[in-house]
Amino acid sequence: MSRASIEKVSLNGPAGTLEAVLEASGEAPSFMAIVCHPHPLFGGTMNNKVVTTLCRACRDAGGAVLRFNFRGVGASQGAYSDGIGECEDLLAAESWLSQRYPGLPLWLAGFSFGSFVAARGARILADNNRPVQHLFLVAPPVHHYDFVSIDRVDCPVTVVQSEDDEVVPAEQVFAWQQQTPLAPDLIRFSDAGHFFHGRLIQLAEVARSRLPE
Repeated sequence: MSRASIEKVSLNGPAGTLEAVLEASGEAPSFMAIVCHPHPLFGGTMNNKVVTTLCRACRDAGGAVLRFNFRGVGASQGAYSDGIGECEDLLAAESWLSQRYPGLPLWLAGFSFGSFVAARGARILADNNRPVQHLFLVAPPVHHYDFVSIDRVDCPVTVVQSEDDEVVPAEQVFAWQQQTPLAPDLIRFSDAGHFFHGRLIQLAEVARSRLPE
C-alpha cells in the first residue's frame, strides 16, 4: 500500500494568497474533494477536527482532498467577508484543484459556517454547468445565513446534524431540511454536540458512504 501524501500549498485567491493543504492516498485519485472550515471569527481554521476527519475519510477512500484557510485566517491574506468573499475563495480553490486533477468528480463539504460557503459555491458551480458530485453539509447554520436562496445545486445533498447541537438550533435545521428544494438526505446524531466530540469516527463513516465510487 502506497503512502499518503500531505502537501502544503499556496493558492492565488481573489483577496490574496490562500494557505492550503492537499492530501492524497498516494494512488492516482479517483475523485477530488474540498472541505470548508467553520467560522473564522470564532476560531475556525482548516485544522478543525471535523474538517480534518472529513479530509482523512476522503484521502483514505482514494481521493485528493483540499482544505484551506479562508481569507484572513492563518497565512491566508484578506479579511473576513461574511461568507460572500469566502465563497470566492472556495471557487478559486476549486479552480486550482480542477486544473491539477482535470475531469475528476468533486465532493464538496463544509462544517458549520463552512457549510454555507460550500452550499453557495455549489449553487454557483451548478449555474456554470459544473455541478459537484455530492454536497455534504455538517451542522449548517440555517438560522444565521441565507440558505433559503440556495434552491438548486444539481447534485445529491447530505445534511448531518446533531440533535444536541449547542451552536446551531437542530430543530431549525430539521425544518429547513423538510422545506428546501434541495431535498437533502438527513442524518441525525443523538448525544453529540456541535463539534461531534466522541463521534468523529461515526461522522467519517457517514462521509465515506457518500463519497463518489
